[in-house]
Amino acid sequence: MFTGIIEATGKIVELTQKQGDLAIRIQSANLDMEDVKLGDSIATNGVCLTVVAKHSDGFSADLSNETISLTGFAHYKKGQTVNLEKAMQPVSRLGGHLVSGHVDGIATVESISPNARATEYWLSTDNDLMKYIPYKGSVCIDGISLTVNEVEQNRFKLTIVPHTAEQTTIAEFQVGTQVNLEVDQIARYLERLIKGAEQPSRSDISMSLLAQAGFIK
Repeated sequence: MFTGIIEATGKIVELTQKQGDLAIRIQSANLDMEDVKLGDSIATNGVCLTVVAKHSDGFSADLSNETISLTGFAHYKKGQTVNLEKAMQPVSRLGGHLVSGHVDGIATVESISPNARATEYWLSTDNDLMKYIPYKGSVCIDGISLTVNEVEQNRFKLTIVPHTAEQTTIAEFQVGTQVNLEVDQIARYLERLIKGAEQPSRSDISMSLLAQAGFIK
């Protein structure tokens, strides 16, 4: 589990075919690897990767075809910069929102415009994912926890402050850039609860019960 607060950036220094899928090596001068063990998880551009080899300046991981098909790793190249976050500990501050590192799909940057010291990004994604992206809700873009400031049909707006741009890869985004998107888990669980409520023979949950619990208004 992650928070979406980026700890460091790194670079892909190796990306090689390995028995039908990919092996990757990430190098980072700023990610503290002291407490990382083999088998630990590190979110890499929002994708939960398992450390299979530890290096003094980074780590190696394997990429399954499932991960490649759903994420930006399908077009990543050697030398690309990525956002990094180690798995949260029970004592960590939850500065962003709960992020699983299980990417739901891809979003595409549609426009970029300045707004005072901030920068506004409009992104589009599939309609089946937009239903989980509400106004003022949370999304995870390339591993970064961000707030949705506007929603229109199949697109949404993000307002990026200078600190976020400086500490992540967002400043490198251009119109047409494709990014990894993970929607808020609570939205998915709520949908599942409501679907269960529509089938009383399989669930005791009702719409009135959800309203009483504060899930819906």
